[in-house]
Amino acid sequence: MVRVLVVGTGGMAENHAAAFAAMDGVELVAGVDTRAEPLAAFCARHRIGRGFASVSEALDWGGFDAVTNVTPDAAHYATVMPFLAAGKHVLCEKPLATNAVQAGAMADAAAQAGVVNMVNLSYRNVAALQRAAVLVRDGAIGRVRHFEASYLQSWLVQPAWGEWRTEAQWLWRLSSAHGSNGVLGDVGIHILDFATFVAGQAAAEVSCRLATFDKAEGGRIGEYVLNANDSATMQLVLEGGAIGTVTATRFASGHLNDLSLRIHGDAGGLEVTFINNVSRLRACVGADLQGAVWRDVDCPAVPTIYARFIAAVRGQGAAVPDFARGAALQRLVDRAGESAGRGCVSLTV
Repeated sequence: MVRVLVVGTGGMAENHAAAFAAMDGVELVAGVDTRAEPLAAFCARHRIGRGFASVSEALDWGGFDAVTNVTPDAAHYATVMPFLAAGKHVLCEKPLATNAVQAGAMADAAAQAGVVNMVNLSYRNVAALQRAAVLVRDGAIGRVRHFEASYLQSWLVQPAWGEWRTEAQWLWRLSSAHGSNGVLGDVGIHILDFATFVAGQAAAEVSCRLATFDKAEGGRIGEYVLNANDSATMQLVLEGGAIGTVTATRFASGHLNDLSLRIHGDAGGLEVTFINNVSRLRACVGADLQGAVWRDVDCPAVPTIYARFIAAVRGQGAAVPDFARGAALQRLVDRAGESAGRGCVSLTV
């Protein structure tokens, strides 16, 4: 039996708890939250027997093997490090931390502790993404030369997920004072992983432009100063020399939560899409190149991050993506933000 502790009881924690509770040989044994009422309600909904007001209280009890950390971004470092020091396996929500220094320290501590450590880059669960990565790795498109990737959301122009002007769960994402690094830190990290994972190469250089648009009178709603970036455009150079563009925005009217990647090599091209929660992979390779014929590629389903985490804890699978990957992505995000602040100059990563 793998005993799991849930740290943080907000919206995303519901997904974590439901996924782990559905697995054979996994038990949700406790929850942690500084807020007593949400903690009690969360534990009641998921039939969790214990609740703690702090990480230290949970560690003093110690009756768990693994931790799933679903706290706000700015709390990841402070809440994960004690568990690593105690030798507990940890799955952490993305981003790993809010800056590269803390993310690097978390990756180093996890490696030193020798525990399973994974970051929830949830789009690694997309079957088309995983299949595309295998095809690129196996040489199906030759040497990668060019790519275009985008992550398109539109919740700032319509209320499909709720009314952002009145709901704290959305407003904090628009305010740097509330721990947000805007669209760059929130979903930019997903699309950067999406592109570089398929390419099988890290970014060597990045340049970035960020935009924050007027959304309310005086640029604020109540306590929330709406100064976090809403749109990001980036240019990347990969280690192998390929160049490409990466974009992310919350103003993509007509797109709720859509990701896409076009990647081209000297022997073919691939197109990965994840639109309306449906993934698709198309390829143009070999004899189809001359006629520019694109064909659908079958993509087997892949296990979720939750299943992969438990398998890794049991010694039955690789712990990927791990904290080292999360730290590398955070360094890329930090450098992109630095580029934007320096007039969009190209910076080495």
